[in-house]
Amino acid sequence: MMMKRLAPLCTAWLLALALSSVAATAQPDVRRLPDVPYGPDAMQRMDVYTPPNARGAPVLVMVHGGAWMFGKKDAASVVDLKVDHWVRAQGYVLVSVGYRFVPQVDVMQQARDVARAVASVQANAASWGGDAGRLVLMGHSAGAHLVALLSASPDIAQQQGARPWLGAIALDSAALDTTGLMRRQHLPFYDRVFGADPAFWRSVSPTDTLAPGAPPMLLVCSTQRRDGSCTQANQFAARVSAGGGRAEVLPEDLSHAQINAELGLPGAYTSAVDAFIASVGRRRP
Repeated sequence: MMMKRLAPLCTAWLLALALSSVAATAQPDVRRLPDVPYGPDAMQRMDVYTPPNARGAPVLVMVHGGAWMFGKKDAASVVDLKVDHWVRAQGYVLVSVGYRFVPQVDVMQQARDVARAVASVQANAASWGGDAGRLVLMGHSAGAHLVALLSASPDIAQQQGARPWLGAIALDSAALDTTGLMRRQHLPFYDRVFGADPAFWRSVSPTDTLAPGAPPMLLVCSTQRRDGSCTQANQFAARVSAGGGRAEVLPEDLSHAQINAELGLPGAYTSAVDAFIASVGRRRP
């Protein structure tokens, strides 16, 4: 009787083992290259995630958030689902960029850090199995602002040796119009980040520095926020379009944190981001 009861359990265990082996085969291991330097400072480092046997793979460069004053390039919300979706499932090379923080540097120097990282990615992409000509730039929160600033002002990136990229994805920035943000009531931490000089506000404002030649942009915004994230995204997109460029707004009923942490989950949100990446992938920078 005991053997009869155990037989189904053994069968179930063997089936589970077989299925786990299949899953392991279907989910190949990702290679992680941590703390690859792109500058002399200890914060000027990036983590590179590559699929097995990558060759000519598209490249996604991710810039984390953290109010310009903190944050981690290897935080779970920054990389985990993005690695699952783009590296494991689609064979991308994903690079998560760290950068120096305020007050060690100012926001313009942070943008130059990111631009320098992009230049380094472009120079080294082939050695990781990536195609530097198929690069898309993405950032969340403060990182979204930096990505939008570099895309609005291509000269900043070019001065650091970066070449044009295919497109940019800004995940929920409320600082696309930095000047407007600082002239109205705002959270106190913005004063620590942007200071009191209107000339500096303008120099780091994607809206004020928008120049011809900006790559296509996708502006994701949280409809749950009350600080003007979607309003700024729509106004900035309209300005880009008026200048002959391309910018799309993707409003999502997600919190500011969820906009980042849930990107990569199956569903309409991730599919919309995939569709944007596919659309810019058909052009060359």
